Amino acid sequence: MTRLLVLQLDDQDPAARLGDWLTGAGAVLDVVKTYEQPLPGSLADHRGLVVLGGAMGALDDLDHPWLADVRKLLSHAVAKRVPTLAVCLGAQLLAAATGGQVRRGPHGPEVGVMLVAKRDVAGRDPLFADLPWTPDVLQFHQDEIALLPPTAELLASSPKYPNQAFRVGDVVYGVQFHIETTPEMVARWAQGAPELVATVPPARLDPERIERGHEDIREVWQPFAERFVRLAAGEVSVPRNLPLV
Repeated sequence: MTRLLVLQLDDQDPAARLGDWLTGAGAVLDVVKTYEQPLPGSLADHRGLVVLGGAMGALDDLDHPWLADVRKLLSHAVAKRVPTLAVCLGAQLLAAATGGQVRRGPHGPEVGVMLVAKRDVAGRDPLFADLPWTPDVLQFHQDEIALLPPTAELLASSPKYPNQAFRVGDVVYGVQFHIETTPEMVARWAQGAPELVATVPPARLDPERIERGHEDIREVWQPFAERFVRLAAGEVSVPRNLPLV
């Protein structure tokens, strides 16, 4: 049994399809809603960690003091080599916890179904190697990871914001984009963030485009989620200090 700890940081961003893919691959999910439940002090009872997204900033500790505990747990995951997948805000928290920098993106928000491009080093990564070179993702952010942690490997980029996916150490991953969403979730986010949505072309959030894009995302990222479960289960061999291509 592969038990994963899932940190839900915002009531509007549940694990959704990602949760279905993980459980379908044999994982058991322990979901902690960090805004109303205490975090465990360690990951001793879990084989892996998933940290989801949220509307707050990665350093908004004044309004969300539990963010410091999330960063501490992410740092612990790196130190203990616990397989981790951190999504959007989760990735920003991972970067901040391990020596990177997060800020408001100077080039404006990224919103909608878009492409990212794998870097060459991703071709030898246990999770990213089998992805297409330009996978579809769902973007919905206005903050960016401006500087990766010193030990991180960049795995995917986009023209607007280059630090789209990265690995810290051997088994801890951050992705700036979303793979967990449903079209309904995106519609709710757009309704709740009119100022952000007003900065992007309306076609980006066309319902039919979002629907089609989510099917493309499923085809690419469901197998990725299944590989993550196998990684957490110890079924994927990961050499220490993965080399550059």
